[in-house]
Amino acid sequence: MPPAGQVKESERLAFAQRYRALQHGGIVRAANASISCRATLGTCAGIRRGERLVPGAGGARAAVNGDLDMFYVDVDSDPNTYNSSRAEVRVPQGGRVSYARLYWGGNLRVGEQKPPKDNGRVLIAEPGGQYKELLADSVVGHRVAHGADAFQASADVTKLVRASGSGLYTVAQVNVAMGRSTAGAWGGWTLVVAYEKAAEPLRHLAVWDGFDALGGRTGDGTLVRLAELAFPAGANGSAGLVAYNGDRGSAGDSLTVSAAGRTTALGDAANPLDDVLNSTIGGAVSERVPAYANTLGYDSDVFELGTALRRGGDQLAFRLVSQRDAAWAGALFVAVDARQ
Repeated sequence: MPPAGQVKESERLAFAQRYRALQHGGIVRAANASISCRATLGTCAGIRRGERLVPGAGGARAAVNGDLDMFYVDVDSDPNTYNSSRAEVRVPQGGRVSYARLYWGGNLRVGEQKPPKDNGRVLIAEPGGQYKELLADSVVGHRVAHGADAFQASADVTKLVRASGSGLYTVAQVNVAMGRSTAGAWGGWTLVVAYEKAAEPLRHLAVWDGFDALGGRTGDGTLVRLAELAFPAGANGSAGLVAYNGDRGSAGDSLTVSAAGRTTALGDAANPLDDVLNSTIGGAVSERVPAYANTLGYDSDVFELGTALRRGGDQLAFRLVSQRDAAWAGALFVAVDARQ
């Protein structure tokens, strides 16, 4: 593995399968933001609860990162880190970790410019442990466009998570810039963990990743097709998404899944069907420090597939579309009951 500054980068990484398994078990996820609005601003209290509105051309609208002066989240007591946040991995009791991968990314250009040489490096600490340097183990996505300087990197952390198990993981030194600009500041991390547990249903588990701009001019979006995925009618399943620079209150962002000739839009109480990129870390409940409701440009959500699997089938096709020129997709992970 070369030093972080020598990791290859690409403006676009086509989505490709990173991990696939057919096993009794599932996928869990921990995630958090690395930057938020400055705590000294009175507006932050409301925004962090997801309630604050600001005046707009068409009336009041949800506050977004481009409206705000943004500063690092830093929850540790280490003076050598300028950002850090925590989130909980909850592997069910009796489960064994079979794969784990950490994704991190953000915007390098806001009120300051961060050097891209640090894109492929973060610090990670297991529950109760000390920081360890983690370097990207594959090509880093990195593109300058529409006033933003966006990137995503990732690394295999299976050995660490398998040995450490459930609990709060801390990720620090994500290479994000602070300040205020039209493009806005954003950044965060997601830890995706696949596990085996004999008592759980047999499931298809899959992790896909890439770095794909979601400009809305063509309407095609990002397509991930999972073939040879035989699942019965009425199966249960979930899908998780990592994306960057989604704005709350801006309609036109959708995640759909197609199965057996039927297309279903995914969403839930926290993620409207036409605004899934709305700065949330949603899905299965786990602890986060801090636990802001509005993550201001960082999305890491898990959706129940529900009626999308009603007819059964042998493949799923996910499509993510955004009307924003400067939003990026980073990862998709899926757990679906398998046909016995």
